[in-house]
Amino acid sequence: MELDALEKASAEFKALGANFIAISPQLQSFNREFREEKKLTFEILSDPGNEVAKRYGLKFKLPDDLKEVYLKFNIDLEKYNGDDSWTLPLPTGLIIDGNGIIRYAEINADYTVRPDPEETIAALKKIMD
Repeated sequence: MELDALEKASAEFKALGANFIAISPQLQSFNREFREEKKLTFEILSDPGNEVAKRYGLKFKLPDDLKEVYLKFNIDLEKYNGDDSWTLPLPTGLIIDGNGIIRYAEINADYTVRPDPEETIAALKKIMD
């Protein structure tokens, strides 16, 4: 997914009176660096150890063969996430209301498929009607 699409979604969320945030298991320093480098306007919160993802049943452990592929591409989750669990959250888009109730969820078991921001915006508009 392109960052431009996320920036556009963030602006649309803001126009609708909602907040758009991303949550990553990366350490705060890497999230901050990425946000600054890409000049992102939305927040990226850190979920150390994927504990929030785990509470929602969205945490998965990378199999050893995939771990080896990641390392071949210099993607070291131990370094970026600050632990040796080699876990990631499933790609998920949620709309959570002010009372903490999930009003919309898009979750994909295929970690390479990200939620479509346009679909999330359409769901938000429908919820707000």
